[in-house]
Amino acid sequence: MEEMLKSKWMATVASIWIQCSCGATYTFGIYSSLLKSTQGYDQSTLDTVSVFKDIGANAGVLSGILYSAVTLRRNPCRLGVFTGPWVVHAAGAIQWFIGYFVMWASVVGLIPRLPVPVMCLVMWMAAHGQTFFNTSNVVSGVHNFSAYSGTIVGIMKGFLGLSGAILIQFYETVCSGNPSAYILLLALTPTSVSLLFMNLVRNYDTNTKDDKKHLNAFSAIALIVAAYLTINILLENIFTLPLWSRIVTFVVLLFLVACPLEVAVRAQRENSDRFAQALLEERGHKPTPEFSTAEDPTDYHALPSGEGQAKAVTDDRSSSDEEDLNLLQALRTVNFWLLFIASICGLGSGLATVNNISQVGESLGYTTLETNSLVSLWSIWNFLGRFGAGFVSDIFLHRGGWARPLFMVVTLSTLAIGHMVIAIGFAKSLYLGSFLVGVSYGSQWSLMPTITSEIFGVGHMGTIFNTIAIASPLGSYIFSVRVIGYIYDKAATGEDNTCFGTHCFLLSFLIMAFVASFGVLVALALFFRTRRFYQVVVLRRVQRS
Repeated sequence: MEEMLKSKWMATVASIWIQCSCGATYTFGIYSSLLKSTQGYDQSTLDTVSVFKDIGANAGVLSGILYSAVTLRRNPCRLGVFTGPWVVHAAGAIQWFIGYFVMWASVVGLIPRLPVPVMCLVMWMAAHGQTFFNTSNVVSGVHNFSAYSGTIVGIMKGFLGLSGAILIQFYETVCSGNPSAYILLLALTPTSVSLLFMNLVRNYDTNTKDDKKHLNAFSAIALIVAAYLTINILLENIFTLPLWSRIVTFVVLLFLVACPLEVAVRAQRENSDRFAQALLEERGHKPTPEFSTAEDPTDYHALPSGEGQAKAVTDDRSSSDEEDLNLLQALRTVNFWLLFIASICGLGSGLATVNNISQVGESLGYTTLETNSLVSLWSIWNFLGRFGAGFVSDIFLHRGGWARPLFMVVTLSTLAIGHMVIAIGFAKSLYLGSFLVGVSYGSQWSLMPTITSEIFGVGHMGTIFNTIAIASPLGSYIFSVRVIGYIYDKAATGEDNTCFGTHCFLLSFLIMAFVASFGVLVALALFFRTRRFYQVVVLRRVQRS
């Protein structure tokens, strides 16, 4: 049993379960109207509060620094017994609970209404806990499956995207449509899940030939969960489901989310059987070795030693001066800033869309049920982008050495089209537009961390990709407050500061479509700069792993 718990497969399952519970930032539309009414906000103020949510959820530099401090073996700052990814999870859980609990207390009147700056701080703290969960799970996954970094990042980011829809199913089953109860649920559930499983998330220096097979099994489960959630959401739009039906469907959902455990058990059993067989064969032909250096002796490949190893490292570094860099070194490179600017265009405009999707639906005459469904469906589209971009780009990298930034070019082009569809505002355009924007936005979250690990190295990946992720709240502030909020408030009328009609968001989304098109050009420049590096260095590194 202890051997099972201390394996990279169980670490992956624990990470998946934590990711499934901590995507609350994507469900802001469920309680944004309640927050607006109870706190007396206009649209610009609500967007300002939501931007602090985005800053907290995406500016995870502190989580990256903490992760490096408690996991790097040669780091002189390691904190005694407080080492390992669990420390990062614990820090995130504390922030998460305090933030959402104080927010709930203010909304229900348990404490006096918070001033806007204090509410911004509370929202930031609540969302900031997510970066600690995400950093620990993603970076540990890349460490444990370095040969398939795109796939494992896609799985982790994909389940994070699905968690929004999972939490909404939980909300509709338990909270009976009460948004204030949902905020309390957010304070309790992800905190409990993280504290329960955080000690299982660890780093393991092992590679086996069947890693891809089992990762594909995790991927298949993710797709099944996404399909199940989509069917549930569609049925809820067609029929009025009784409470017992919601309970049954939610229990089935929990069973599907538990299925990765079976994959982990099967993978660990196969590894143990191969190890035992290899050990028997080795004892029958030559003396038993004193030490075991790998999880699976049949799949262990020793790296060159002495001059050979030094030459291999020198060859890698001569191919690019942007490998295994720390944050300060990465900041001095052109590639870092190209990736950062492309992320502002993609992540910023995509995040601004999801933050305002309820208000867009309201202005176009969608019902409350339809807007809630759009928020749930966004999680599905977000998942498809996160999972699909990582999985597909891994295939093209392994088979042809295709540089991963090319997929940023494709997804940013799709994002620009999605913004234009929403801007036009034809009948039910928000369904098609949110699909295109959601898939494209999710793709950026899968591609950006993977590209970071490949160009700058895994050693300080957590710090570097979380620094680039600041582009998301920065872009969201520009587009949500300075563009969408400003233009909406100019068009709004009446005491409720509301606006109805296609003109409310037309100009805003046309501007974001133009920005996404500019991001295509920036990503194209990054692709041409890194194309040879991927063919010479990254592909060889992956094949060696």
